[in-house]
Amino acid sequence: MDMLWIAALLMSVLLFLLGTGLWVALSLFTVALVAMVVFTDAPAGTIMASTTWSASASWTLTALPLFIWMGEILYRTRLSQDMFTGLSPWLQRVPGRLLHSNVIGCGIFAAVSGSSAATAATIGRISLPELRQRGYEERMAIGSLAGAGTLGLLIPPSIIMIVYGVAAEVSIAKLFIAGIVPGIMIGLALALTWWWVGRKETLALPPRKTRAEVLAAARDAVWALMLPVFILVGLRMGVFTPTEAAVVAAVYALFVATVVYRELTLPSLVRIFITAARTTAVVMFLVAAAMVSAWLVTVANLPAQMVDLLRPLLDSPTLLLLAIMLLVMLVGTAMDMTPTILIMTPVLMPLVKAAGIDPVYFGVLFIINNSIGLITPPVGTVLNVVAGVGRMKIDEVTRGVLPFMAAQVAVMLIMVLFPQTVLAPLRWFY
Repeated sequence: MDMLWIAALLMSVLLFLLGTGLWVALSLFTVALVAMVVFTDAPAGTIMASTTWSASASWTLTALPLFIWMGEILYRTRLSQDMFTGLSPWLQRVPGRLLHSNVIGCGIFAAVSGSSAATAATIGRISLPELRQRGYEERMAIGSLAGAGTLGLLIPPSIIMIVYGVAAEVSIAKLFIAGIVPGIMIGLALALTWWWVGRKETLALPPRKTRAEVLAAARDAVWALMLPVFILVGLRMGVFTPTEAAVVAAVYALFVATVVYRELTLPSLVRIFITAARTTAVVMFLVAAAMVSAWLVTVANLPAQMVDLLRPLLDSPTLLLLAIMLLVMLVGTAMDMTPTILIMTPVLMPLVKAAGIDPVYFGVLFIINNSIGLITPPVGTVLNVVAGVGRMKIDEVTRGVLPFMAAQVAVMLIMVLFPQTVLAPLRWFY
């Protein structure tokens, strides 16, 4: 049987298992084990054990639990709220400033937490009550929050960039730097979209804050805003690696929460450790299962067959990227972001390299595409989180997020057609 047909059969089995509600990692392990036993003579037990261990023992992945721990500290202390309230007064002359504050707040909170779901949940809890009080259309307000929540995937330190970097064997530091300008572009596109859809709304204006109040709010936000500055400056100057940056960020967040704000007690710190450990275990279990599947994909020579199948598009990198982006977008409607990246990266990277496309540039596009999947029903994680925070139905949130999703797709297409929007800033930094 041709390997492409075998791959199609195994993918069908995987989708069936996912449809039954079985954990993604267990579904991947099951499909890989069946494929090894039925279609190869390889010692399945030995290969699964060694591959799982080598994936879990990666030095680069050490950054994951540290960034997750840092995000939990931010989520459970005043740091996140100070970040949002410190920025909002500076936009008080801008029409619809609360929603613009959402976009900026999500971008900065994402920069220090690395989690889209945590970003949307935290900023939503802070801003939604005031948005409702000021008369913002609820559907559009929560739609803008969902769209802005995905900025966490692009602005460093991004957890999913670490996962992609490990799967694609690409520099994590370069991915961090390459995501900054696209993240800003998407943030501006979301703000412009809100200006357009909300230009006719009549809103109750919040009371104007004095200069002293604005400066006091900014002073409270300094501790939180310094965190992404430390990370980016350290990476740019070569002071530390991404893994070492995770250590610095985690220690800094712990210091501010315990010494400056004095909010963390020993019991709350234990709860943070437990939650971060559980989240890390889920991610690492997924990574280990995906690496076993990647071993199988490599042994089956599936990437080479995919290259042969799409060879007519290799001479036109733009057409190839458009085809890949469409494929990833379709997959993103049915599969969550992390398994999508872990499963598809080993298959797509040979195509990308054969077409002469920069793997870092492709990674940024790939992650933007997956971020759109986070706000696409029915499995969009951020979509479901904001629906829960706002206590709204998924279909209402979906209608509200459509203009902001269109803005993200437009920015992604601009980057596909004009690669220098990503590559030029990256070359300037490096």
